[in-house]
Amino acid sequence: MQKRRLGKSGPEVSVIGLGCMGMSFYFGPPKDKKQMTSLLRAAVERGITFFDTAEVYGPFMNEELIGEALAPFRGQVFIATKFGFDIDPDDPAGMKGSRGFNSRPEHIRQAVEGSLRRLKVETIDLLYQHRVDKNVPIEDVAGTVKDLIAQGKVKYFGLSEAGVQTIRRAHAIQPLTAIQSEYSLWTRDPEKEVLPTLEELGIGFVPFSPLGKGYLTGKIDEKTTFDNSDFRNILPRFTSEARKANQVLIELLFRIGARKKATPAQIALAWLLAQKPWIVPIPGTTKPERLDENIRAVAVELTSDDLHEIENAVLNITVHGARYPESWKK
Repeated sequence: MQKRRLGKSGPEVSVIGLGCMGMSFYFGPPKDKKQMTSLLRAAVERGITFFDTAEVYGPFMNEELIGEALAPFRGQVFIATKFGFDIDPDDPAGMKGSRGFNSRPEHIRQAVEGSLRRLKVETIDLLYQHRVDKNVPIEDVAGTVKDLIAQGKVKYFGLSEAGVQTIRRAHAIQPLTAIQSEYSLWTRDPEKEVLPTLEELGIGFVPFSPLGKGYLTGKIDEKTTFDNSDFRNILPRFTSEARKANQVLIELLFRIGARKKATPAQIALAWLLAQKPWIVPIPGTTKPERLDENIRAVAVELTSDDLHEIENAVLNITVHGARYPESWKK
């Protein structure tokens, strides 16, 4: 497995990581613990060293799974986790709209202690603020994490879904190693301001949902049904109408894939890897065959002509449906 460095002074990690959220959270009921443990260990054996979790996934369940499954590989793997939500026991997934932010310094310290315990580590490799909390100055957040780094409880600091001014203000207090945001062929917002800022500051970029929450695999169409507990049921981009309208993007991936002898998912990941050398996507999966498929994307080479063809085609494609419900933006 090839490696990439997260930012100018960050760690080297596998060129593709593994997003672990879906093993415990949001994409239907939690998956079988033994099967997910086997999958996580298989990922390490196949060269993946970068794993992504968060206290809110489950909640807490995903960190516990990662902590137990990866315990035999301490020193070989790099685990990122996140703080930043008030977790409502009556609505832990926030499906009812109770996704309260909380990045107060005392809450950050409390969250870190819990994550250390569940992950079974003495130091968190990469700690992200999960979402920006408008009620807490980012300088206070960065200062708290800076203290935690000085105490040896955290190695590196990151932000998720943050704007450029927030990134700059945080970076001035405690240098950022990585920014995590949604980025894929159907969600390209970071290209406008975030990616140029990260290149300027020497910060790595970690795209989550690089396969569009499964849509860019080509396995989902307007007839697909999801489990009642799957959060895609409430996403505007996953209405039946939007899924049908967005098939034009999937047709493009199939067309390029046929020429490259690759799947749509592999083309989508190869496209991301070709954008910048400091981008490390974290596709999630719960299936061994999908894990292998994603890993093989690293070997798919897109030429400049391929990339121009994709770019020109995508410029004429309108993606239908918002990423998240309006209530999640409040």
